[in-house]
Amino acid sequence: MSAVQKHDVFQAIADPTRREILKLLSEKELPISEITSHFPMSRTAVAKHLQILSEAELVCGRKVGREKRFRLHPGPLSELKEWLSYYEQFWTNKLSILTHVVESQPESGD
Repeated sequence: MSAVQKHDVFQAIADPTRREILKLLSEKELPISEITSHFPMSRTAVAKHLQILSEAELVCGRKVGREKRFRLHPGPLSELKEWLSYYEQFWTNKLSILTHVVESQPESGD
């Protein structure tokens, strides 16, 4: 983890507001004022969420005139994908077992 990165991807996406911010930014780069308009909270609260996402390197901001615009930086999400893919084998196994159980049940006549 770099000296700048204070939050990891898992901490950053743990909050539903931050997940929603990521979703908004997946569509296009947005200024903080537009991001704030999607939430029932202050600009300061949204800025704190953006700070955590920035520290996890999931978003990056740049100054455009007088405003700061944010965009998604999805690279760190690959860590999450790798972690989830490990557990996918367990879901696949459970589904295979369920399929076997259901298919081996004798059909009941109604």
